[in-house]
This record gives sequence, C-alpha cells and structure tokens, in this order.
Amino acid sequence: MWLAWRLLTAGLATTWAIQQDLVTEEFPLLMPKVNPELAETYLCTPIRMDTDLTYSIVGFRPNATKMTAHHMLVYGCEEPGSMQSTWNCGEMATKQPGLESHQPCASGSQIIYAWAMDAPKLELPDGVGFRVGADSTIKYLVLQVHYASVDYIDSEGDDSGVFLEYSEKEQPKTAGVLLLGTGGNAPAHSTTYFETSCQIEDSRTIHPFAFRTHTHSLGKVVSGWKVQNNQDWELIGKKDPQLPQMFYPVEDRKITLTQGDTVAARCTMVNNRDRITYIGTTNEDEMCNFYIMYWVRGKKPMEQNTCFTRGPPTWSWGGWFGGGLKNIPDQLASTL
Repeated sequence: MWLAWRLLTAGLATTWAIQQDLVTEEFPLLMPKVNPELAETYLCTPIRMDTDLTYSIVGFRPNATKMTAHHMLVYGCEEPGSMQSTWNCGEMATKQPGLESHQPCASGSQIIYAWAMDAPKLELPDGVGFRVGADSTIKYLVLQVHYASVDYIDSEGDDSGVFLEYSEKEQPKTAGVLLLGTGGNAPAHSTTYFETSCQIEDSRTIHPFAFRTHTHSLGKVVSGWKVQNNQDWELIGKKDPQLPQMFYPVEDRKITLTQGDTVAARCTMVNNRDRITYIGTTNEDEMCNFYIMYWVRGKKPMEQNTCFTRGPPTWSWGGWFGGGLKNIPDQLASTL
C-alpha cells in the first residue's frame, strides 16, 4: 500500500476493480481541505511512495471543477519541493499567506498527468502504466492545483485532486509525458503563432497514444506534429484548447517517433486586447502547451521530458534563429 506523506488520513480505504483482467486499487491524491484566500494561488501537496514495491498507475479520475481549479498537474519527483503538507508552488503567482514557497519537485521532476476544463477520467491503454515506487525514479507524487477562484470552496476546505488507479502488477510498457511549450508574447490586436520544436534523443521506438492542449483564453488552435528530415510533417493531434483539456487519442494510432525525429507544436493565439499579452502563470497571461503521452518498452521513460523555446517574436519553426523547419503546413497547423 502507498504511504501518504500527510499522516495517511486521506482515505486509506481503497476501491477494488477488475478492468480488462487487471486488478487495480484506487488512491486519493487530494488537497488536504485547504482554504486558499486568493484566486490565482498555486498550491502543492505530496505523497510518498512505498519504495519497497513498484506500482503501475493505469488511470486517473479527477475530483475537481473548473469553477474552482483552473488546472491541475501531477508531478513525479525523486524529492518533493517541500516536506510540508502544502506549500506555494507558482513561481510568479499569487502566494497564500503563511505558507512557504518552493517548486513542485526539488529533483527529478516529470509531469505524469494534467487536467483542466472539467476533463473526464483518463484510462491508459492495455499493458501501459506509469512506474512509481521501487525500481523507479518517482519516489513522490506532487499534486499542483492552480485556483481560478476561491468563491465556491466549502467552509471545510478544498479537496480538489485526482484518484489514482494503480496495480501492483508490472506492466510491459512504461508510460511517459513529453511537454512542449514556449515563452514569448502576443501584441495587441494580433494573431500570433507560438511555436516550439526539438529532436527526439532516445534510441528506442516511442509510441505516442494521447495528446493534450493547454492555453488560457486567447488560444484558438493547438497542434502537434512529427517532422522528418525537417520537412515531412505528420499530425500527432490538434484541438481547440477551449474544449475540455483532456488527453485525446492521437490522430494516427500507428504513429511512432525515433531518434532524430523532430516534434513540433504551435499555438495560434488571437489577442483582441488593447495590451501585449505575455506567457505567464495567471489567467491574465497566456500559456502554450502541447503534451504528448507515450509508451516505450523498458522500465524507464525518456529522460527528455520537456521541449521549450523562447517563442515569438524571436523564435519560430522556420525562423533564422528558429527550428530550421521547412514545408510548414501553416493552414493545417492553425485551423481545425
């Protein structure tokens, strides 16, 4: 059984289920009835894995509403950012008075799940799981909640989070997440492309099976691509980021990535505001993220888990100081 860092009070009872002949249990990774005082607060809370056993996380059931939580992330860490039950964990965001401020992870940070916009439950494909605990670099899980509003939180406190469906049976395929994102800014009254790309470094065959898009209010289309030879483009997936920000199946389930392939993402932003909008942490800022959830053979995911660029106006797919990509599918990349 997993050991929770906070006194094991958050629901020791587990829910048993049989899914596709796999015996699973459910464990709550929830905020411990917190009372954030201000909107735009980012709070984190950890659980520690039982490091005597290896577990496989095979599903995620969110316990949150977009009225309260703007988005949630689950990080896998070697060491958490703090040993406190909760702490502030938004680098430039509003701070909850009386709490320390730290990153979600002190070491070994990797995102394994993301949620926003009332997205539903996620179940991984047969034989695929996120490895945690013993024989894994993930010794802690940290839940981060970005609070959009504090107006709807019960007087007893908020327990937004996710129920983790897991098994003690080792899965033959190891899941991982590659996050593509940008910095940059969108001028007032403009349509701006926020773009990023990088090459796959892992020597194994990477099997993308789901993708997720994330922007704030200015995002219209987010698309992600596989590019070979800097010019041959294949769609991984694209979506309107104003729809539920869940993980959706990739466009072609047979798609694979190999060493030397480029992954690329674009967020098309329409800024009708009278001011420049920058990439940042609050609803008044923007974000451009494209998540690729994948599986590989072996016990470890890719070491490479992020792909970030400076973004506009100084970085673009085909720019002089950009990704060097050619044959760019401008219309397909920015329309649904």
